[in-house]
Amino acid sequence: MVKLTPELINQSMQYINPCRERELDLRGYKIPQIENLGATLDQFDTIDLSDNDLRKLDNLPHLPRLKCLLLNNNRILRISEGLEEVVPNLSSIILTGNNLQELSDLEPLAAFAKLETICLLINPVSTKPNYREYMAYKFPQLRLLDFRKIKQKDRAAAQEFFRTKQGKDMLKEVSRKSKLSAAAALAAEASNGKGRGSDGGRLANPEDMQRIREAIKRASSLAEVERLSQILQSGQLPEKFQHEQEVGQNGATHNGSGSVAVAMEY
Repeated sequence: MVKLTPELINQSMQYINPCRERELDLRGYKIPQIENLGATLDQFDTIDLSDNDLRKLDNLPHLPRLKCLLLNNNRILRISEGLEEVVPNLSSIILTGNNLQELSDLEPLAAFAKLETICLLINPVSTKPNYREYMAYKFPQLRLLDFRKIKQKDRAAAQEFFRTKQGKDMLKEVSRKSKLSAAAALAAEASNGKGRGSDGGRLANPEDMQRIREAIKRASSLAEVERLSQILQSGQLPEKFQHEQEVGQNGATHNGSGSVAVAMEY
């Protein structure tokens, strides 16, 4: 297995794909978890993480440019909630050959307003009864499911099915399982101490997160990018972490290069 480091990201192949979009190729490293993608500086439309060893789709930094995630042939069995806030323009996600089991496991994807293409072939969930009907109903903006077009008649049939008692019962059961999964995930994170720094730091607020993103763009070294990315991904500000603000009207201080300095003392 290989850790996903800023060095690996910067050394990996980058090219313009057939869709004329900028793509980062991180295939086949057996990466066990997503981390340090802040080092991409949001320069890619597509990121290919196929043929790795990912078990969860989580820990994404703020990447508003990202439109497509390729995640074929991993072992993903859980998708974190809230990802639509950090990759709001995601329009395509390819999850062929993973381990998503239940329709409730797909609930976090429903929050993506621009998601038009989803592929879940060779996942247990794709064999569930009324799978296509559920996806057509739950994802009104979806155009392609498993590389097959969702037609208007498919949507109409799905709407009709979910008006029946069987359909309503199915939605209730999916919702129940989704809530149980979310509660279990929160409990697991709490038991692992996620979100609490060993140095007694506090959770970052949206203003903090935006300042960190700006600092990543201005970072002058890979080490600085990695440290900032770790803070951004964890959402936890170390106690001694402080932002120096600009001089003048906002009362901030500049460093020698004129960019906002971020002091990190561990």
